[in-house]
Amino acid sequence: MGAPEHRPTLQFDHVRQRSVHLAEPLSPEDCCAQSMPDASPVKWHLAHTTWFFETFILEPRGAGFRPFHPAFRVLFNSYYNGVGAKHPRPQRGLLTRPGLDQVLAYRRDVDARMVRLLAQSPHDRELAALVELGLQHEQQHQELILTDLKHLLSHNPLYPAYLDSPLAGAGPAEPLAWIAFDGGLAEIGHGGHGFAFDNELPRHRQYLAPFALASRLVSNGDYLEFVEAGGYRDPSLWLSEGWDLVARGTLRHPLYWVEGEAGEDWREFTLHGLQPLDPGRPATHLSLYEADAYARWRGARLPTEAEWEFAARDVAIACGDLHPRAAGSAGLAQMFGECWQWTSSSYAPYPGFAPAAGALGEYNGKFMINQYVLRGSSCATPHGHARASYRNFFPAGARWQFTGIRLAR
Repeated sequence: MGAPEHRPTLQFDHVRQRSVHLAEPLSPEDCCAQSMPDASPVKWHLAHTTWFFETFILEPRGAGFRPFHPAFRVLFNSYYNGVGAKHPRPQRGLLTRPGLDQVLAYRRDVDARMVRLLAQSPHDRELAALVELGLQHEQQHQELILTDLKHLLSHNPLYPAYLDSPLAGAGPAEPLAWIAFDGGLAEIGHGGHGFAFDNELPRHRQYLAPFALASRLVSNGDYLEFVEAGGYRDPSLWLSEGWDLVARGTLRHPLYWVEGEAGEDWREFTLHGLQPLDPGRPATHLSLYEADAYARWRGARLPTEAEWEFAARDVAIACGDLHPRAAGSAGLAQMFGECWQWTSSSYAPYPGFAPAAGALGEYNGKFMINQYVLRGSSCATPHGHARASYRNFFPAGARWQFTGIRLAR
């Protein structure tokens, strides 16, 4: 490690290079396609994360600033109304131009300007905070690159693999046990050490009644029992909106499960291609509706986000390997690095929450409606990006992320 003033540059280079590395196994065609409005092309992710640094750091700080390309301000704006016009999200896959080569040139140009700025201002705390936000934002998109790409590849009848390496068998899951917690008056939210997004603040007190969490995530084997027992045919288990999706045939089993022909076993599409369904690995790519129905079937419930955070406060943070792994130890396992875990908590502001001024204040606050909180991290979450106070959030029907189930009671 170099002198302290060089560390921001090293961190910047590391995170930025990883995004490009994720795209290296892909063709330009892979990087341009969009499988649904909620997903974005890989090429768009690579450009948008670059747009973030150009728009929020280089433009305000550069005397005589000139954009790499004036049209990129609109093309690669995601949802920042304070910045200006946006290209419609469902039409990002129609942007065959600029090509991947030009997007990569855009990244190199912005990266070079950012490195010069960091070298000129090694002790600028405001700049350092903005860069850290930009890097954390890019790490979020690194996870989205993988999950959006998986959704895209799953629509190909060839079931192409992103990774050529085989997916080894996981072995049986540890028996599920219940871990009891006394509860009490708990400090919830970011504790003030290291980075946090604004939605993790302010730290506040919340009373928790005694509760218990399952020692591990619900496994494929566990969830297959629910499927084979008729869980998708029993309306008494389902929230009304979820049952409507079941009745329409939208929900029949986890997103990437593939039912075998007569007498054949289930398979699962992964970033390693189509694989036999491994009963020991966590069940993933489940909606909140499916998670809640399964919990009811088991006579349990989903945890609140405060319960989850209280239980995770002393758990070591693990990092995944692009597909969820079986629980390898007893005790409270799989809190991090396998699947984001649905909670029963609506995504709402903490008491005293206030968004930042300006366009960056749009980062989280305006989405605090009609979403549910997920906790932990997934097998696609970048190293160093997870923490116990992290609040991920998605609509109840979302399934294309690595989302799983931890039971509570």
